[in-house]
Amino acid sequence: MRKTKFANKHFYHVYNRGVEKRDIFLSEKNYVRFIHDLYEFNSVDPAQKFTAKIGVPISDNFENKEINRLVNIVCFCLMPNHFHLILEQLNDGGITQFMQKLGIGYVYYFNLKYERVGPLFQGRYKAIHIDNENYLLHLSRYIHLNPVELVESKWKEQGITNWENVNEFLEQYRWSSYLDYIGKKNFPSVIHNDIIRYYFGSLEEDYKGFVNNWLTQSMNRIEKLVLEK
Repeated sequence: MRKTKFANKHFYHVYNRGVEKRDIFLSEKNYVRFIHDLYEFNSVDPAQKFTAKIGVPISDNFENKEINRLVNIVCFCLMPNHFHLILEQLNDGGITQFMQKLGIGYVYYFNLKYERVGPLFQGRYKAIHIDNENYLLHLSRYIHLNPVELVESKWKEQGITNWENVNEFLEQYRWSSYLDYIGKKNFPSVIHNDIIRYYFGSLEEDYKGFVNNWLTQSMNRIEKLVLEK
C-alpha cells in the first residue's frame, strides 16, 4: 500500500526513473510524447486510447480546450532517465488516475516504438506530500534547476559555478516548465502555475531571480522532498 494518501487541494512531489536507471527518453519525439501525455491524460474522462499509432506525429502545440482536470500540473521537468512533477490533486483519486494513465500510456508507446517488452520504470512512482508553501516554492526551483546536471554534474553538492552558462542552457532546454515560468511560451497549456505566480510580482523577472539565488545550502530546505536522495 502507498504510504502517501492523496488529498484534494494538496500538493505532491511525484517522481520516477527508468528501471536500472536506464534512459526513458531517447529522442526529442519521446519528450514531446510524454508532455503530450501530461496534457492528454489529465482529464476525468476515460482515455480513448493510450497511444496514437507510432507513425502518426504528435504535435507540441496543444489545443487549449476546456477539460475537467484530474490534477493541476504546477511544474515538471523531464531528464534522460527520470522525471519530476509537482501535482495538485483536484478530484478524489485524481493523482492515482492520472499517473496510471500516464504510466501505462507512455510505456505502451515506448515499448511499441522500440520493439521491447517489460517494465520501463523503476517500480511505482514515488510521491511525497508538500506540506507548506515555502517547500512548494523551493521545490519548484530545485525541479527547474534539475537539467543543470547535464552541464554541471556536481551542482547539488558544490553549487553552480557559472550562472551565465547555466542560464543560457536552461533557456534552451525545452523539456521542463521553466520557460513558461519566465515568459517564453513553450507548453503553457500543460501547466497551472497560479499558486507560484501569487508569490512573485513579476513571475518572468522575479522567479528567474529566485532561481538564480540558489545556494548549496538550499538543498537543506527541501531534503525530505528530494526523492532520489
